[in-house]
Amino acid sequence: MPPSISPAPSEPQSFTPMDKEMLSIGGTCQYLTCDNYDFLPFRCESCRGRFCQDHRTENGHKCAHAGEWAARKAQQQASKLPSSSSQKPTALTATQCSHPQCKTFIDTLSSVGVACSTCNRKYCLKHRIPEDHECSKIIPVGARQGPGISQADRARSALGRLKLWGKEKQAAVLPKPKPSTAASRVVALNQLKRTAKGDEKIPVEKRIYLHVEAEANTTTSKFPKGAFWYNKAWSVGRLLDDAARGLQVQNVNNRGGGEEERLRVFHVEGGRLLEFGEKAEDVLAQGNTIVLLRGVGPVSTDA
Repeated sequence: MPPSISPAPSEPQSFTPMDKEMLSIGGTCQYLTCDNYDFLPFRCESCRGRFCQDHRTENGHKCAHAGEWAARKAQQQASKLPSSSSQKPTALTATQCSHPQCKTFIDTLSSVGVACSTCNRKYCLKHRIPEDHECSKIIPVGARQGPGISQADRARSALGRLKLWGKEKQAAVLPKPKPSTAASRVVALNQLKRTAKGDEKIPVEKRIYLHVEAEANTTTSKFPKGAFWYNKAWSVGRLLDDAARGLQVQNVNNRGGGEEERLRVFHVEGGRLLEFGEKAEDVLAQGNTIVLLRGVGPVSTDA
């Protein structure tokens, strides 16, 4: 009577069929109380013994090395798993995309960060390409400054040029749009109000209307100038943030860094840089002009 052959099991087993060459000779089951001759015996992967179908399992022949095959299999699977020394990104390790107008958090499970080798910053997938974050216009992080020129010297030099430029702007621009009579000033302010843009949630009685420009020699913007209204109770720092968004000027003031990347507000009528903590209603008037500049150094009280 030919021996019955069981179908291949779906789960790993502790035994395997012997080589097909055994069909010609077969073998006797090595279990002590069994002398059955099997033409297709099984080999126990733990003790390497030869057994018939009835005693092929570890429990069936009371294997002295039970479990060894399972331990070897677990070690093999563990060695195939990829080892990773890097920690999975979490909300605690997440950072914000370096693009000034992007609020996406990167280095998370849902959004990876891509490092730019040119400017040494990390961006989200949307702004990973150098053209998308205007890489050529950004000072690389860690770039060396010119030898022999201190930050204070650069600030004084830039501020001197700024004051001279402000005086020229006052002489060339202000006399023309600034009417000499009260009636004409009202007409000019009403025209500014008709073209100005701003947050509609700001009450009309709390609005201050300003001409805003971005100085081309120190910064770049999508719109060089515009007319806007702001809340006159705002600080100069908050007004600057809103003005930068309006002209689409890169603003990294809230992310730290040096003065070479910091935006400042120059008041043309006042001829000076404004402090971030000053209130708009205390230093500005309706219809004034402010200019956004970058890298001019901190506010100085020197003449």
